[in-house]
Amino acid sequence: MAEPEGHSSFAISLPNPAAALALAGDSESSTLRRLEALTGASLVLRGLDLFIQAPPSQLERAAALVELLRHLWEEGQAITQVDVQVALQALDTGRSKEHQQLGRQVLARSQSGKLLRPRTLRQQAYVEAMESHDLTIALGPAGTGKTFLAAVQAVRMLTDRKVDRLVLTRPAVEAGERLGFLPGDLQQKVDPYLRPLYDALHALLGAERTSALQEKGVIEVAPLAYMRGRTLADAFVILDEAQNTTTAQMRMVLTRLGQNSRMVVTGDPTQVDLPAGVMSGLQDAAQVLQGIEGVAICELTSGDVVRHPLVQRLVNAYADQDASRLAQPGKRRFDQPESRLNR
Repeated sequence: MAEPEGHSSFAISLPNPAAALALAGDSESSTLRRLEALTGASLVLRGLDLFIQAPPSQLERAAALVELLRHLWEEGQAITQVDVQVALQALDTGRSKEHQQLGRQVLARSQSGKLLRPRTLRQQAYVEAMESHDLTIALGPAGTGKTFLAAVQAVRMLTDRKVDRLVLTRPAVEAGERLGFLPGDLQQKVDPYLRPLYDALHALLGAERTSALQEKGVIEVAPLAYMRGRTLADAFVILDEAQNTTTAQMRMVLTRLGQNSRMVVTGDPTQVDLPAGVMSGLQDAAQVLQGIEGVAICELTSGDVVRHPLVQRLVNAYADQDASRLAQPGKRRFDQPESRLNR
């Protein structure tokens, strides 16, 4: 292929048609078009050969970016805008080697056949924390994979027989933990509040197997109020939406941990639904337990959002607004207690 004046070219051979399809995508979501927009290079697929043309400096950057995405296109996996942005950030911050290691870390395969990996370096650190600590607290905005990665780790440990059961819980704040007035049995009462946990299990195990394991008592999904007085041994426990626990509830659930058990506590400190003046147990625990042996505290940011790219921009916009409000004397964000605002 002819080179424009001042341009150089580089060719990458693809292993199979699936790899070419992963890069090409469709006309609206072509990874090649995204790479062109970000690097200024021209990328053209001809059969199983990818040709890159650009001035030398841009050519090197574009080729390096394609290589950082190799773990996805080589396996024919879909490449999202988030994947491209994370790879570009790693390239621009000199963390390419770490990103390559990230690509090799496959956690599981979903029911749809998708390979599940941590998709950012902070997500990778979160996974490693869950593997090596008995208690992991994960704080971060919506869409950062806190709950899903915890569910993946739980299912891995159950499959490897490192634990005997999974216990998934979250506070039902909207019903004030008083669920008796709702119709149906206990499961029907709490299901709407625990839907995100079910969604994660269904993606990993399928709906039928999840239901079968629930019937056998291997998977238990229950509101936080039903944890009091129990000892959770040989279990992987996930407390989701923990920003809506009170300090008393958080202390109660943390002390349920029994022998040979792991616990992961997840929550978004910016989405607290507690009454004004009530301190979040999540924020309190993150402060009190800092530096305690066996406890890992992981903080994810908007840069770890792996949902629609717009979600990252929304998170940043609200964070900027919160910072602006806090900068105004005498104003508190959402009228929360002062101690919750100092973190």
